Amino acid sequence: MLSLGTDTKSFSKEDCGLLEPSAELNVEALSARITWITNFVAPYDVSMYQNLGDRLQDFRLLLSTGMEKCRTWTPNLSLSNARIQRTLSWTYQSRHPNGFTETLQSHFPYDTIPLLLKEKPKVVISSELGARTVQAVIYRFLCPGTRLIIRAAVSEVSEEGRDRLRNWLRRVLLNHADAVLVNGQSGARYIRRFGVPLEKVFTVPYTTDMTALRGVPLERPLEADLRLLYVGQLIRRKGVLPFFDILREWALRHETRTANLWIVGTGDLRDGLGKYALPSNVTVKFLGAVPYANLPNVYAECGLLVFPTLADERGVVVNEAMAARLPVLGSLYSQAVEELVRDGHNGWYFRPDSQGEMYSALDRALNTSDAKVLEMRSNARKTVEYLTPAYEADQVLGAVHFVLSQTD
Repeated sequence: MLSLGTDTKSFSKEDCGLLEPSAELNVEALSARITWITNFVAPYDVSMYQNLGDRLQDFRLLLSTGMEKCRTWTPNLSLSNARIQRTLSWTYQSRHPNGFTETLQSHFPYDTIPLLLKEKPKVVISSELGARTVQAVIYRFLCPGTRLIIRAAVSEVSEEGRDRLRNWLRRVLLNHADAVLVNGQSGARYIRRFGVPLEKVFTVPYTTDMTALRGVPLERPLEADLRLLYVGQLIRRKGVLPFFDILREWALRHETRTANLWIVGTGDLRDGLGKYALPSNVTVKFLGAVPYANLPNVYAECGLLVFPTLADERGVVVNEAMAARLPVLGSLYSQAVEELVRDGHNGWYFRPDSQGEMYSALDRALNTSDAKVLEMRSNARKTVEYLTPAYEADQVLGAVHFVLSQTD
């Protein structure tokens, strides 16, 4: 298992390689045609894409699908500059060294090269390190004056166990990129293994529109003060079952105390979690799939976010919870927890493969005084204030400026 030292905690914006928004980036609309090719538009990405569209004179978005089958999100069709490609899609099983298997969907948007040759973008931003990026590299060869930026949504934990062939392909693709966008410092360290120069790596963390989340009040109803909330897929990778084990142990050791957990999400583990034998002093409420726009109402009814993931390349739910003033009880195998959570300041962290660490973090969280919880809620909001869609767009535009300034 990857060892995460304590020196990886509490990053500032400067530590993470994040650019301060400059007047130039905020007012300039680049004239170069820029095309971003990706799998689909997640709800939290909509505002960032809209921001780029407002600031660029010619920005286009090519999507492999409206929404992947494993997602419960409603496809967003509001982006006028988006087009769905001709795509072959398939599902497959992926096994991770952390002991979980998950079903993933992969896409081959086979009309990528013809579309790029027709549209002739000056800059191509390609998400992930698969078939679409292979085609983007070919386009870069066919049109030498163009520039390629790869968005690599990876972390050291999420990419453990990749085979030699995949690593070879990644090295080839990354070595032909003019810049690489990563979600955080773990992603940057992973990408640097493939020989990518530091100056080509740009940190672009996921963000979300926090307008509604900022409206969540600091105070909570008494019954919601320490109510635990989980938001996400109910699959093994998310670590919900190990957390249930620890919650059960805590409840058995504290028979005079009660614990309350709300769960938002669906997945293969739903039935099993519903039948899990928890003590009578633990109550669990399954809310199912909640529309993204309604999540602020759920956050307002809860006190702490639980995020026990076994592997997540980021975890935008951490941003959402902190914006809604929820301290986060989270796994260090989430890049968002690793970089945003400061233990005892705005949350508590643990390694999910250490039962002792997870129990200790849960126990400290549930024994935090009311005054301290209020302080941590305020700290949580302050932690993510700068992580806006406009800020994320600034980081992307910083990479665009960089690649356009380079000569072959």
